[in-house]
This record gives sequence, structure tokens and C-alpha cells, in this order.
Amino acid sequence: MPEDIIQKNKGFRITYEKDGVFLTVFKPADFLSKVNENDLLNLIHRKRIRNYNANSVTEAVRKSDGVPVKIAEAQEEARVDAVVEAIISQDKMRGFVKLIPPEGDGTPPTVEAIVQALYSKGVVFGMKEDKIRELAAKPVYNQEVLVAEGIPPENGKNGEVRYLVDVKKERKPTINEDGTVNYKDMDLIENITKGQKLAELIPPTPGRNGKNLMGTELKAVDGKPAIFPKGRNVVVSADGMELYADIDGQLLFADGKISVFATHEVKADVDNSTGNIKFIGNVSVRGNVLAGFEIEAGGNIEVDGVVEGAILRAGGNIILKRGMHGNGKGVLIAGGDIVSKYIESATVEARGNIRAEAIMHCDVKCGNKLLLEGRKGLLVGGTTRVGNLVELKSLGSPMYTTTTLEVGVDPHLRERLKFLKTDIVNMEEGLLKANQAIAVLNKMKNSSELSMEKREILAKSTRARFFYENKLQEYKREIAEIEEILQQGANGRIKVYGSAYPGVRVAIGNSVLYIKQETQYCSLYSDGADVRVGPL
Repeated sequence: MPEDIIQKNKGFRITYEKDGVFLTVFKPADFLSKVNENDLLNLIHRKRIRNYNANSVTEAVRKSDGVPVKIAEAQEEARVDAVVEAIISQDKMRGFVKLIPPEGDGTPPTVEAIVQALYSKGVVFGMKEDKIRELAAKPVYNQEVLVAEGIPPENGKNGEVRYLVDVKKERKPTINEDGTVNYKDMDLIENITKGQKLAELIPPTPGRNGKNLMGTELKAVDGKPAIFPKGRNVVVSADGMELYADIDGQLLFADGKISVFATHEVKADVDNSTGNIKFIGNVSVRGNVLAGFEIEAGGNIEVDGVVEGAILRAGGNIILKRGMHGNGKGVLIAGGDIVSKYIESATVEARGNIRAEAIMHCDVKCGNKLLLEGRKGLLVGGTTRVGNLVELKSLGSPMYTTTTLEVGVDPHLRERLKFLKTDIVNMEEGLLKANQAIAVLNKMKNSSELSMEKREILAKSTRARFFYENKLQEYKREIAEIEEILQQGANGRIKVYGSAYPGVRVAIGNSVLYIKQETQYCSLYSDGADVRVGPL
């Protein structure tokens, strides 16, 4: 495109005539397209127009009427070569060039000129040769064009544990077509054989260093190796990359660790013939558990028959295929989930979920979800505290049975907070006594050498001080964490797929609602200081 046409598109034209150099400024189409006088003067300087009249330039810009104005005496148009300006990003990872076009018969930009401009800015790495040659062949003026790019560092990927067994087997009973719940055939046990591979490590990948335009190496971070969640009765291979079962038994994944527990089987009732049972692994009872007996298992407890007023404690899950008649003395405590057809007149605690068809007149603490399913889906009487969610069909009874349901905070957290605040007083008293003993003995040490007995007391007191100081720090940190959780704990929800009856007291967080009339097919949730009743 001829230079004068280009200039006209910019709103002006400079022409070299026999009687002088003339500037024509055209009428702008709008305010934004108005010619800038300073830009025009810079161009005149760049074109090396000698002895120009600045006032004439100002007047031509002011009028902008398309009439040529003489701004200098006649002269040859100067030859001005193209200019290459290199621009480097702040992080030194990208390099741009901006080409300023030649004037007159000036030479266009060359590959050498572009490379030299980059060199002048310290660029020694990452030049895009193809882009530079293309730009020299087909110049793009007055725009920043990317012509150099560094290589960013790429951090390595952390190692992972690949599980080869189902570590999170869902404990969900089957609901039959007639609405009854099958608590017998739930396939809850993941059977493991000795030597079976349970997991393997995926190694981390190393990081790949980068380099900026200045040639400086940018260090990457290598991935961190994963660690096997090794629990009981499992072994790691010699190369440390595979995890195997060391015994035949049942898989248990708890507290982030994978373990295999052997199962103790009782083929009949737990009664006088067996006595109380305490076992490190799983316990399976084919018959009933009679009143007054206790079962304590490090893994799961599974009972085919009925549990009476007995005490069952499990580090894992408790599965009752029929149910429990607690008679006010029954206790179920599980470190995982509890699954039972029904539970009546008992104390029930589960750190995970509780699933049943009916819970009646019980004291219940459930860390996560309480799911009452099947034909009844009933919760009536007693006090029930649940961490997150309750789903049921019938809450309370048409007889207006007093029933308390609290949701939104893990009840075990409240108990833990109560224990910590009580025990922290004992720790502070112990620390005070240890400090007093150390002070007295050090004072005696300054006046005379301590006896062997007193030196031993001083050493014990010093160890006690470190113990109490560390415990106090742990307690205070845990108290702060629990209190923060409790302050945010009003997110519980209750879903009623049938009826909620009068006589029920519902608490979500610090909000309380007394149900005064039968409410059906609803959802109860906290809204600020109130418990609201909304649709499912």
C-alpha cells in the first residue's frame, strides 16, 4: 500500500513537493480518530524533516480540514530504516518485538536486526527462529509480536497408593419389592487370603527444570513418595512397593490404614457356655447374644440372631441381622457403622453411619448419618444425636411420644471437648507441681551437691514438665479445632418421607423447634436462629 494512503488512513498525509513539504490533516470521523499532535511531531522528527514550522503543524491539526499546509521548505525525503524494539516480560519468560516501519526508502527489518535487539536485552535462549524469519519476511508494524519463549519448570507428580481390593465396601441392605429390608445377605465382608496383594505404590515422578530467556535454569520440585497405610497383619515387599496380607481374614480399612483381621466364629449363642468374648479381630455369632454378656472386637461384630440386654463394642462395624431388645441395659458401640433391623431400649454409639428399620426408646449417638429405611423407617422416644443427616419415614408417634432429635454436630466431638477441658486442668496442676519441684531442687543444687535420690527426682520432674507442656499444647490446639467445628456445625438436615408428630423436639445446631402438629413429607433445616420446615 502506498505510504500516502497509509498516512491518510491515519488521518493525515505528508507530501514532498517542489515548493516545500506539506501536511494535510483530514477531518476526523469521530473524537477517537482525531490526530494527536504529539504523535505527529514525533513522526516528523523520525522522518528527519529539517527546519519544520511547529506552529504550522499545530494550525493544521487544529483545522483538520483536509487542506495541505506547508510546514517546511523543499527537501528530499530522508531515508530512515525500520526500528526493532525488544520487550521482555517481567518474569523473563516471554520476549516480544515491536517493529516501527521505515521512512522514505529505508530498509525494512531483518532477521539479524531482530535477533540483535533480543541479544541487547539479554535474551540467549528460547528464540523462535521460524517466527523471526516470518516477521522479517512479512513485517507487522506497531504491534508486540511474541518471538521468544522460555520453558517453565514442571513439578513432579506425587506418588500414589493403588488399592487392589475394595477398601470402602458400602454397607447397604437390600430393600425387597414388598418394602421389607434384607439384613442377611448384604455381602459386607471382603475376604482376604494370606499372600494376597492388597495395594501397590505408584512412584513419584521427578520434576523437569525449566529455563528463562536469560538462560537461567528454573528448578522444579520432585514429586513426593506415597507411604503405605500399613495396619495390622499386612507386610510390605522387599522393594517397598507392594503390600500383602500376612494372614487369612477380613479386610478392614479404618483410620486411613489397611488391616487384615482373623474372625472368631461362635457357632451357637453367646451364653454361659462361651462367656464374654474379647478378640483382636472380627467376631461372628451364628446364634443369639443373651442378656448380661459382652463382646469386644478389634474389627467387626456380626450377629445372625437377636441381641438382648448385652454389650457389644467393635473397633469396626456392628451388623445385627435381626435386631436388639436392649431392655434398658443393651449397649452398641462401633468405631465404624451400625446396621440392624431394629434397636429397642438401648444405648447406641457409632462414629460412622447407623442403618435400621426402627429405633425405639434409645439413647443414640451417630457421627455421620442416621438412615431409617424399610416399611417402618421409625424413630420414636429417647434422645438421638446425629452429626450430619437423618432420613426416616416416621418421627415420633401418633401417641405424641416425647422424642428428641439433635442434628448438625458430631456428638463425639462434644464429649471430646468436655473431656479436654476437664483434663487440661489436671495437666496445668501437674505442670505447676513439676515446675515447683524443679525450682526447689535447683535452688538446693546451687548451695550443695544433690544426693542421688534428689537428682533422680529432678530428672523425673524435668521429664514430667516436658510431658505436661506438650500435652497442654496438643489439648489447646485440639480444643480450638473442635470449637471452630462446633461454631460451623449448623448444617445438619432431617428428611421425613412420612410423618413427623407432635411431641418431637428437633435441634439443629443451636436452633430448636417443637413440632406441634403432624407434618408430612418435609425437610427440616437450620435457618439462622430457627429450624425451618420445607419441602423434601
